[in-house]
This record gives sequence, C-alpha cells and structure tokens, in this order.
Amino acid sequence: MTGMRGLSVFISDIRNCQNKEAERLRVDKELGNIRTCFKNEKVLTPYKKKKYVWKMLYIHMLGYDVDFGHMEAVSLISAPKYPEKQVGYIVTSCLLNENHDFLKLAINTVRNDIIGRNETFQCLALTLVGNIGGRDFAESLAPDVQKLLISSSCRPLVRKKAALCLLRLFRKNPDAINVDGWADRMTQLLDERDLGVLTSSTSLLVALVSNNHEAYSSCLPKCVKILERLARNQDVPQEYTYYGIPSPWLQVKAMRALQYFPTIEDPSTRKSLFEVLQRILMGTDVVKNVNKNNASHAVLFEALSLVIHLDAEKEMMSQCVALLGKFISVREPNIRYLGLENMTRMLMVTDVQDVIKKHQSQIITSLKDPDISIRRRALDLLYGMCDVSNAKDIVEELLQYLSTAEFSMREELSLKAAILAEKFAPDLSWYVDVILQLIDKAGDFVSDDIWFRVVQFVTNNEDLQPYAASKAREYLDKIAIHETMVKVSAYILGEYGHLLARQPGCSASELFSILHEKLPTVSTPTIPILLSTYAKLLMHTQPRDPELEKKVWAVFKKYESCIDVEIQQRAVEYFELSKKGAAFMDVLAEMPKFPERQSSLIKKAEVVEDTADQSAIKLRAQQQPSNALVLADPQPVSGAPPPLKIPSEPQSVARTISQPNGTSSNIDPQAPSPDLLSDLLGPLAIEAPPGVVSTEQHGPTGTEGVPDEVDGSAIVPVGEQTNNVEVIGNIAERFHALCLKDSGVLYEDPYIQIGIKAEWRGHHGRLVLFLGNKSTNPLTSVQALILPPAHLKLELSPVPDTIPPRAQVQSPLEVMNIRPSRDVAVLDFSYKLGTIVVGAKLRIPAVLNKFLQPLQLTSEEFFPQWRALSGPPLKLQEVVRGVRPLALPEMANLFNSFRVTICPGLDPNPNNLVASTTFYSETTGAMLCLARIETDPADRTQLRMTVGSGDPTLTFELKEFIKEQLIAIPMGSRALVPAAAAPPPPVAQPPSPAALADDPGAMLAGLL
Repeated sequence: MTGMRGLSVFISDIRNCQNKEAERLRVDKELGNIRTCFKNEKVLTPYKKKKYVWKMLYIHMLGYDVDFGHMEAVSLISAPKYPEKQVGYIVTSCLLNENHDFLKLAINTVRNDIIGRNETFQCLALTLVGNIGGRDFAESLAPDVQKLLISSSCRPLVRKKAALCLLRLFRKNPDAINVDGWADRMTQLLDERDLGVLTSSTSLLVALVSNNHEAYSSCLPKCVKILERLARNQDVPQEYTYYGIPSPWLQVKAMRALQYFPTIEDPSTRKSLFEVLQRILMGTDVVKNVNKNNASHAVLFEALSLVIHLDAEKEMMSQCVALLGKFISVREPNIRYLGLENMTRMLMVTDVQDVIKKHQSQIITSLKDPDISIRRRALDLLYGMCDVSNAKDIVEELLQYLSTAEFSMREELSLKAAILAEKFAPDLSWYVDVILQLIDKAGDFVSDDIWFRVVQFVTNNEDLQPYAASKAREYLDKIAIHETMVKVSAYILGEYGHLLARQPGCSASELFSILHEKLPTVSTPTIPILLSTYAKLLMHTQPRDPELEKKVWAVFKKYESCIDVEIQQRAVEYFELSKKGAAFMDVLAEMPKFPERQSSLIKKAEVVEDTADQSAIKLRAQQQPSNALVLADPQPVSGAPPPLKIPSEPQSVARTISQPNGTSSNIDPQAPSPDLLSDLLGPLAIEAPPGVVSTEQHGPTGTEGVPDEVDGSAIVPVGEQTNNVEVIGNIAERFHALCLKDSGVLYEDPYIQIGIKAEWRGHHGRLVLFLGNKSTNPLTSVQALILPPAHLKLELSPVPDTIPPRAQVQSPLEVMNIRPSRDVAVLDFSYKLGTIVVGAKLRIPAVLNKFLQPLQLTSEEFFPQWRALSGPPLKLQEVVRGVRPLALPEMANLFNSFRVTICPGLDPNPNNLVASTTFYSETTGAMLCLARIETDPADRTQLRMTVGSGDPTLTFELKEFIKEQLIAIPMGSRALVPAAAAPPPPVAQPPSPAALADDPGAMLAGLL
C-alpha cells in the first residue's frame, strides 16, 4: 500500500467521521466513485485498480456490503507483478466464498501459479485455496498440491502450505485423495525432520484416519516415534519449543491421530507409547506461568484421552486419577475446571471408580465454588460417581446445596437428586424423606414427575403407606409450604390418612381442617386434588361424622357453580355420591397398584442430562474434521408404556376422578392397571429440543388405535446380516410429517435414530441431521451420502466413521433451491453394529413447500395480479377427483400447513377458497403464486383447482403438489388436519367441468 495516497486519505476521512451516519455517507460516496471508475476501463490503470480494490476490502472490513467489483479483484490474480497479484489473492479470499461463480474463472490462473517455479506465487495460491477452496478446486488442483507436498525440491514453507491446502480440499471432497496411492506417501511424510512440515502433515493425517483408519495403519508406529522424539526433546529447534515444551501442538495432533486406530497390538510399539505417556503424566505439574500451564495441560489431557482409548493398565489409570485429584485442589479456577471435567470422563473406566471416590470430599467442596461452571462440573461428577455405597452422603450434600444454589441450577439439581435417591435408596422410607425434603426446599423447581413417582412407590408398597402418610402430615404443620407439597400430601392423606386414625391430630376431621386451611393459597389445578381428598376422608370416616360431613358438603356446594369445568364436575359428582351410603365406599375404592416399569424420571434424564459419558463424547467430537459434533447421550427406552384401555361401557366416577393430577380418564377396572401418572403426563420427549434427538420408542398402536404400518422396503441390506433389523414406526408417515413441520424423527430402528431440525429462508435452507446411537456398542462404518435432484444444490458435512455408544452426532446439511420441482433428495446411509450391516435410503424433506413464504393479500392486491395471468401455461385449471373429504376449515388448515395462505372474503361463494403464497428459487427469485379452490358441497370428493404464477414450470409443479396433498393426506398429518368424523363415502361420479362452472362461485369468473 506504499504510495497510495488516495487510500490513506480515505482511511483518514473514515476515522475522522463524527458519527455513523457521516461514515455511511462517506462510504457511499467512495463506492459510487469506485463504481464509476470500474465502468471506464480506458483510464483504469493497474495502479488505480489495485488502489480501488484495496478500498473495497477496507469498506468490507468496516461491515458494509460490497456487491460489485468482484471481477476486478479476481482479474488481479492473473497480473504478472507481485503487488497486483498479492492484492488480487488477498481481496478475493476476503470478499468471495467457495461457491462464488467468479472463482471458477480463476482456477486456471491459480493452478499455473501452483505448478510454476515462483515460490512466492505458490504460497499466495495455496493460501487462497486453503481458505476458500471448494469442490471445484478439489477436483482440479488436488493432484498438483499433492506433488508439491511430496516434492523434495520445494522449500518447507511451500510444503507446509501445501499440506494445509490439501487438508482443505480433502474436507471439501474426500475423493480428492486416492487412498491406495497416498497411504505410503503419508507414511513417508511422517519421517520429515522439519517440524513445520511435520505438524501440517499430522493435521492432514488426523483428517485422513478419521475417514479410513485401516488404509493408514502403517502410520501408527510413525506417530509413536514422533511422540518419542518430542518426549526426549531430540532434534527440536528452539523456535518450536514453547515454554520448555517441545512442540506441544504436534504432540496433541499425534496423540489425537492415534485415538482413531484400534488398540495397538504390537508389544514393542505399545510399550514405547506407554513410556511416552508415563513421561507426560509424571512430568506435568501446575506452575505459576499461565502460558506454560495451558500448553502442558493441552498435552496432558490429550494423553488422558489416549490412555482411556488404549484401555491401559489399572496402575496407569489410577495415576491419572491421582494427578487429576491434585488439579481439583489448586486455587486456579481454570485448572480446577479441567480437573473435574477430565475426572468425569474417567468414570467411563470401570476399574478406577473406587479411586475417584477417594476424592469425594474435595469434589463436594467444589460444589460450593464461587464459579458456577465449576459447580456444574462438580455436580456432573458427583452424579456420575454415585452408587449404593455413597448415595446417602452425596444426596444429603445435594439437598444441603439446594438451599443456596442458583435458580438456573435448581431444576437440574432436583432432578438428579430425585434420580439418585430412587436408584440407590437403601430403603424406601429414606427415599420418601429425600423427595419430601426436595419438594420442601425447591418446590418451584420440582417437576410433577417427581411427586408422581413418589406416589407410585407409596401406592405399590403397603408397608410404606403409614410412614408416608405420617411424614406428609408433619409437613402440613408448617406455616408456609409449597403448592407441590400440598398436592402430594393431599393425595397421600386422602388414600392412606385413615391408617393414622389412632395418632393424635390425625383424625379425618383434623386432617380436613389442616388441608382446608391450604385451599385459599393454591391455584386452580390443585383444587380438584383437594376435593378428591375431602371425598376420600369422608368415605373413610365410619361411622359417619355429621360435623365433618356438613363441612365437606359445604365445600362441594360452594364449587358446584365454579367456572372451571373440572372443579365443578367433581364437586357435583362427589356431593351426589356422598349421599349413596355404602355405595360411596365402592365407588371411591383405593387406587390399584401401578405396574413396575422404567421410571419416567430416568427417561427424562436421558434426554436432558449432561453427565460423565457426554464429556468424553464431546472430546471425541472435537477430533472430527467435519462439522459433525457429538452432543448428547441418548439411551434407548426399554419399551413404550401400554396404551390406556378404554372400556366400551362408562365406568364409575371413582375411576374417573381418583387420579393425583386432577384429570379425567376412564380406566377399565378389569384391565391390567397401567402407570396412570406417567400416562397422564404423556411421553416426556415427543419432540427433542434444538441440537437433541429423542429416543422415545412408540408402542405398536397408533393414534387412532390402528397398528402402524412398518415400511420395511426402506431397509436395503448392504451386506451379510446375522439378525433382522426392523424399522420402528412408519418411514413414509415420518417423511410426510416432516414435510409439514421443521423438526422430528426421520428414521428409527433398534440401534439408531435419525432426526432432523431445519430452518428455511428464501431459497436457502439449513438442516441438521441428528444421528443417535441407541445401543451400548459403537456403530462403525457409518456413511451418509446425499443423492440430490437436479433442482437442488446440497452439501452435507461428513459424519464420523464411528458413533460412540449412546451418543448423538450432528451433521449440517446446506440446501439451495435452483428452480421449482417436486423431486426429492435422498439420504443414502449405512452403518455396522458387530456383524449386522444396515443401510437405508431415506427421502429428505427439502420439498417444494419449504421454499414457500406465506402471504395474505387483500382484494385490491389479489385481483390485478390474477387478471394479469391470462391463461395456460401461466394459469392452469384442473378438476381433481378422489379427494379425501374435508370440511372447509380443515382444508384451509391443510393449505396453511404447507405455507399457502388462505385469503378470506375474496370469493363470495362460501364453498370456495382463495389462497396466495410466495415461492423462492435461484432462477425465479421471489415469485407470487395464486390459487382458487372450488368445492362441491354435495360431493366433497371432488373439486376444481386453478393455480397461477409468473413461471410455467412453477405453476405446474405447485398445482401437482397441491393435488397430491388433497388426494393423499398422510396419516402423519392428523395433528394438522383433523380426520373426518365418518369414513369417506364412496366416490360418486363427478359432474362435468361445464356443470361445475354453473355453480354460484362462477359469478367471479370475470375476475378469478
């Protein structure tokens, strides 16, 4: 930039602007001047072009859009002199992305610079490709970059850049490197003496072995030799020694590459590696210098991961835990955090859990640390290390901490304390004590699942019922108790309060009085539970207490006119039932036992918890070269709850009203008693939150009680299978449901679940595929390939070759719509579990309606646009027969669900619908689409549809898409489009189009 006075003046002017508006005006003025100069090519000298391109880059760095001059920047790349070429490369790298069309024009020039003899030009070209190179560059330049990397005549500087450039090209197109011919070359590169080239080559190796470790098995001993060389500080230049540590970056990369190989079998190699790891463990300590700590700890924690991966001897594992124990006791918070996090990962090793327990007191101390991130890691570690031997101590510490914990942690803390109490309770009375203390100390943060679960335990254990009733009675003596405590106490005392009749202060009348004192303080959902308790207390009082009966009846009479239907119904029915005498006891019989099954709390924790396994999985994810990221620890649910059995005859009101959460449900008393509390809650994770895939398995019965059809044709065997793998759920229904919503499950079998979350903006879309391993074994040889149709441009980030047990992987998928079409992209994926090899081809819900944007028009806006569409091919009309009969509001809901907005009031015929939307694609831009649906009230199985837009292809594709939706509404869309109350009648012979034209809607024929 030397001598560019105009550029210096412009920068000074920008810095001297007093406000943002003045700066914007100065930038606009300069952009106008640059645009004018670019148009006048006669006076545009190389010097001026260089100066203006520098100004464009500066303006871009200020945050302003620079949407012109890209061609001028790219053209500078082909300049013969270094100053102009340098500007071209730098500005092109900053202004353009890998998909920009102008970059294709520069491929030949870039290649000429790479294969040329000028090392400076080679470095510029390699830097450009390494930063913004895409698939086009990978296909054209990969062989030339490979030659540079292995060339003995090139300087290390060039070879370093070539290795990083090749890494970029491999990530964009793995086929750019031929495994057969490159594995031996990669082994030779690891013998490089120059540490710069060796570090860059090791980065490339990490990406290669993550994709196919078997082909590069010869590199394994080379990585061990690199670690030996660095550990002994042999031939390590001073410039690669960081605070006395020989090239920590290279050590980390070499150990990360080793973690992709299976356990080392060669005894000598294994011995050498363990000696290096032992040296790292023994030589790492906490010092005062922060920079040295950062470097040494990076090496140490990568070594810990490698120790876990190699399944080292127990002595070395114990040494690792002891070292981490020192870390969690130092004053530096960052080191304590790292120590707790890595100790949590060590929980994966079963042999060292007893060693970790020796540090329990120090971990509990960390639970009171001022730093919330350290407290969270301590909570995770305590949760993961808890078992029968230390459950009492840990749960008591969590309860004590609950009183002072931040609100942001209390819900998670309550859930984990409840789960630990349930899993490791020495006796059930202790479990009841813990849950009641939990509700008392953190009522606002205790979910209904927790008190539902304690009710289940009390109901199923007769010996526990008197104790639970007694503890509930004690808590009611407190002046102020949480509403959740009122719920659980009311339910338990209503069912089992009569067992305390001989204790002082526990008569039915006294229990009623103390519970009734809480009534004014509770919210509406709790009142039905109290009314049920009053009725139970009255029923258990034998002989009848006239005074209690009078008080209870007064409450029932008070709520007979309540605006809440649930409260009103209970009050009226209880009042009438209480007059039935002996029949009252039969109706309000004690609740039956709940069936034994997996706790709903544990199911919930499987979705939301962040525990020991997740930390290890996160570390593993950081080793992936793609955007795939291991996020969570979903575990397969052992079985879905049995559906509630609905009897054909109405049952007694007792079975309708004796449920703890105050809702109504008819239960067959002869049927096996289901888990009412869990069923009333519904599935805990019908849809997973952003970034998580639910592993909830649905039972064999669908929404309507009809067995779900399993689409077995979606499974395509790709090898020998020892077991049959059945798909869970209907793949076609899952796809159709995702066509109308942006998140959900796409595919599921006993071992894997694939979910999708999507965002759409204009003609661009971003989907994230969540691949969840539901099994306790790793899924290997995982492959995912997108087969795109011609009208879509898709780019899927590679997924890792292995998904760890009970882990979840994210893989982003970028979508760009080129033109209108109903063709669908296909995901071709496969995986291997032991000897089972499974493959499937699944449709991706990147369908036409995803590129529609709802738009509601007024009559002034609609009719001029409609008239402008004169006829075919811009406006098409068709009589559609065999339509599933839908009421008009349901049809309107269907149109709205696929983003075609109904415009009410535009058609005077109430049986017709008028709709509008905007379609986005790269070729059409934002294109307005209009539609009119004329229905026949006498026969809902036919209609006439007219669709118009400014593009013939779009008109046809949209018409056919709407037609498909109307004829075959998928079962998965029931939530959006209610099914007809009666079965569809037989399709009648439809009238001719001429007859349809005579209907009242034809009065708009001149306009519509």
